[in-house]
Amino acid sequence: MTGSGSPSEARSLIIERLVGDSGEAAQVIEAGQAMAERAVPLLQKSLANELGVPVIVDLKTVEVGRVTEARSRAGETFAMTVVPSPASSDTMTVVMDAPAIAVLVCTLFGGDPDLPISPIERELSQIEADVSTMVFQEVAQALNGSGRRSLELRLPVPRAMSGIEARKHVLRDGAAVRIVFSISTPADTGTVTVMIPQRILLAGRGGAAAGVNEDDHSSSWRARFSEEVMRSTVALEATMPLARMTLGDLANFEAGQIIEFEEAAQSQARLSARDKTLFVCEFGKLGQNYTVRIRHPYDAGQDFIDGLMPADAGRA
Repeated sequence: MTGSGSPSEARSLIIERLVGDSGEAAQVIEAGQAMAERAVPLLQKSLANELGVPVIVDLKTVEVGRVTEARSRAGETFAMTVVPSPASSDTMTVVMDAPAIAVLVCTLFGGDPDLPISPIERELSQIEADVSTMVFQEVAQALNGSGRRSLELRLPVPRAMSGIEARKHVLRDGAAVRIVFSISTPADTGTVTVMIPQRILLAGRGGAAAGVNEDDHSSSWRARFSEEVMRSTVALEATMPLARMTLGDLANFEAGQIIEFEEAAQSQARLSARDKTLFVCEFGKLGQNYTVRIRHPYDAGQDFIDGLMPADAGRA
């Protein structure tokens, strides 16, 4: 299990789980807009160099959203990659829809840009996936930046996913900025959508930086979250695991039946808010009142692993 961290780390964990680690919408959009506008001319130039002919790159929109919405408007056929950085394994999620892929593949192989392109309504071929990977690389380099504002992306980007692999790839939920570019020729147009978690976007743009002291960290949180959010109340719930049993045993329950707690149940209470588990606690009593004492922050990954190895699995 994860040990207890510093107060700032615990606060970050709680706030991210409850409200998605989101900043002020206006601040997020402003930072995303500035990043995207700087990237447009770089992306247009780099794609022209790769394709041998110019394509039109425009910034369509910058808005707040959730990382899990990256594929929501891409249709059935699309390409996707998730680019890591030292700060996060999902610093940038990039999705390109089928019209954009068709535009780029047709242009790369000498198609007439003034003629309509047949839409792609099937699984992507290896060549189309390779072209998508090339475009994702150029998008990542254009948005990566440099100096203090750099996302420090680990390049080259992972290969483009498509088909079932792309549709079933699990995206970690969280508040994000959504940047949508259009890639077009005179006859056709498609879109490339970029999702960057707000915690990453704001880290080098007025957010908390690594190595700041506790007072600076607290000030950055106050700046990033509105007073309304910080004053809002949440209901806390403490639950304890009861027992593991078969569905057959459960079906035979009768009124008045007594069920024993497992031996370690008292030390495995869960403290939750808004259906989000925050801490693992120890159940106890202080005077006439029942209590829970926080043991450590809840680790979903470790809990999943523990669930695969139940306590009685090794008993003969």
